[in-house]
Formats: sequence, C-alpha cells, structure tokens
Amino acid sequence: MNLHDWIDELSDVLDLEDVEVDEGLLADLTRTAAENVERMAAPVTAYLLGFAAAAQGADPEGIERLAARAQLLAEGWDRPADAPDPVDVNLPVPDDSTVDHTGERYDDDRIPELVDDEV
Repeated sequence: MNLHDWIDELSDVLDLEDVEVDEGLLADLTRTAAENVERMAAPVTAYLLGFAAAAQGADPEGIERLAARAQLLAEGWDRPADAPDPVDVNLPVPDDSTVDHTGERYDDDRIPELVDDEV
C-alpha cells in the first residue's frame, strides 16, 4: 500500500470527504521539522497544519501559505532538541512523604466531560 492509498483509506475511516493532500508538501515540511527541531516535531507539525487549515477553512492555496510559514519557522529553528525551555521553571518538587493523605481524593469534577453531540 502506498501513501496515497493510505490517505484514501484513512480519510474514509475518519469520515472525511473530498480530501486533497499534497504529499510532497507534507513530506518536505515534516522532514524539516524533524531535522531542525526534533523527531516528534514532524507529526505534531503535520497535525497542527491540518488543524489550522480546518479552523481557517483554508483552500489548497491557503494550506500552502500556512505550510510555508511553518516551513520557515522550522528552517530557522536554532534551539537544539535537548536545550531547556527558557520559560520552564525547574523548581524541586517538595517531599510530602511525611504528610498523611488518608481520606483525600482526586476531584474529577474539574474536568468537563464530553457529550456525544460534542465529539
């Protein structure tokens, strides 16, 4: 099975109609992201490109513009994959092993549940 067949089959499974995918554009973009950022940047970049395209209702030319912006970002990426994030605060985690947590429970009410209509 080649990539084009995979895209057709996956589109069917995901209930997507009239999907046009520029495999070359995605290959170039994800390769650059993987090489210049880190390996996992490739699928994340492809996912976010698709998300942005859908959110903006982008036509094929709009997708190319979005991909070009992502490509420029990836090409100019100058932070190695193992570089610490300057925004991250690396504070030590306090040791609460002497604290009695008996009777405490996690409050699941803070997480909204999806209703079938929202999925």
